[in-house]
Amino acid sequence: MEISFAKSKLQKLCNNSKKLRGEFGPKCAEKIARRLAEMEAADSLEELRLLPQCRCHELTGDYDGCLAVDLQHPLRLVFQPNHKPLPLDKGGGLVWAEVTRLLILEVTNYH
Repeated sequence: MEISFAKSKLQKLCNNSKKLRGEFGPKCAEKIARRLAEMEAADSLEELRLLPQCRCHELTGDYDGCLAVDLQHPLRLVFQPNHKPLPLDKGGGLVWAEVTRLLILEVTNYH
């Protein structure tokens, strides 16, 4: 998939392993890098959904329209499909197999 970032600061952080380790610690930095690599290697969001270690899931409430994958508890990598218009089914649900571009929003604990 094609990965882009909502903020250039986050992109620079995620593309610099030393800064990533300094910000999140070595274990979490490794998970962030792994999740981003898994996203990039996948052809669609549906492939990411099938990876049990990611636990890719849709969010609600303040994060409605976003998705997240697990990092090091309690942190999550939050992103959204980067499509205009969104690929939706007749019921208004996201068609995961048609999502091929992601926008990374943040690393956060939203709980």
